[in-house]
Amino acid sequence: MDYLVFVFMPFFTLLVFILGMGFRFVTWSRTPSPGRMTLFPAPKKGAGTFWGIVKESFFFSGLFRGSRWLWLFSWVFHATLALIIIGHVRVFTDFPALWEALGINADQMSALFGGTAGVVIMVFAVLLIFRRAALKRVREISEFADYFALFLILAILITGNMMRFGEHFDLELTRTYFANLFTFSLVASDIPLSSMFRLHFLLVQLLIIYIPFSKIMHFGGIFFSQSLIQRS
Repeated sequence: MDYLVFVFMPFFTLLVFILGMGFRFVTWSRTPSPGRMTLFPAPKKGAGTFWGIVKESFFFSGLFRGSRWLWLFSWVFHATLALIIIGHVRVFTDFPALWEALGINADQMSALFGGTAGVVIMVFAVLLIFRRAALKRVREISEFADYFALFLILAILITGNMMRFGEHFDLELTRTYFANLFTFSLVASDIPLSSMFRLHFLLVQLLIIYIPFSKIMHFGGIFFSQSLIQRS
């Protein structure tokens, strides 16, 4: 089981993710769209199209016009998720020279901001699940896949918070594990013994495999859809 989940599966996960993402992008790029036709009034071009894509992709301007509360929940959730993903870079490597130059204690900053972000995003994930189940108009258009994705993300957040606030998490051992894994020099003793890390990492891999085949792909598809909308 250790070999399957912690040696073979990470490479399988990466392969499925890359191939799945590539397939989706190629499919979208080849799909005929009205935006490639000459329309009236004249479609946006150049800087206008680019700025429109940026506003919708990073600031959710369309959602803001539709529902301020939903925009707030959604934007905070996605922004916090982005910060957490960026923060996870320290799980693989560290930049002590950079922290020293900036006068930053990376461990204290990670404990404060990482811990806060983990709790905040978990609360918002629960609120999004509650909204999907409680609002009739949302519940009627929801499918099993919608709930599955949210509960999988919630499970990842819970296990991540339990590692941070619960059992001891050996960051250096985890860095050694990933370094040896991707240099094909991994030995059994490099695999972290933390049961919560093992569960967390397994759930993360399942999510990464699931992304290309789910609605979570909207983070990539939005650039295609907004490019079409802005041009038309």
